[in-house]
Amino acid sequence: MKTLLSYLSLALALTLTIAVTAAPANAKGCIKGAIVGGIAGHAAHHGLLGAAAGCVIGHHEAAKREKEQRLRQQQQRENQQQQNEPTNPAPTSAPSPKQ
Repeated sequence: MKTLLSYLSLALALTLTIAVTAAPANAKGCIKGAIVGGIAGHAAHHGLLGAAAGCVIGHHEAAKREKEQRLRQQQQRENQQQQNEPTNPAPTSAPSPKQ
């Protein structure tokens, strides 16, 4: 009974350690790429290799699209800021000469 309890406590400690230190997975594009790659790899009798390559390529393409979208949004913000700035500021009136 004592060994069972120690194994359970060890398993709980290990589970908590993994849960706390695990980083969230970033699978954008990977799943779709893995499906397509797996199907293509299956035709060549290398389904797992095709799925792995598809995942890598799909993730790369998704990251590229995200970067392009961020650049477009940044350019739109810059254009809006330029449009909001006055192009011809009102001239300041010079003091009239005393006569």
